[in-house]
Amino acid sequence: MPLPPHLSARDWLDQMFTSATARKGGIVKRQVRDVERLVGREAFAAEVRRRGFQALRNGGHFIVICNDQPIYRLK
Repeated sequence: MPLPPHLSARDWLDQMFTSATARKGGIVKRQVRDVERLVGREAFAAEVRRRGFQALRNGGHFIVICNDQPIYRLK
């Protein structure tokens, strides 16, 4: 399913990365299939890098840490 006519890929990315959670340095999660369908993986990754954020993939989700702090994996 493509984007609705009133929403561009750029708008979708801007909405995601200007959300209150993202602005506070929090974490946002999006389904991989939605990212690939709506904006494409490369455009998504480029926007994450441009903003200085970090992203992980776990299962069917991208998890974006909206800050540049170190990530430590707990075992």
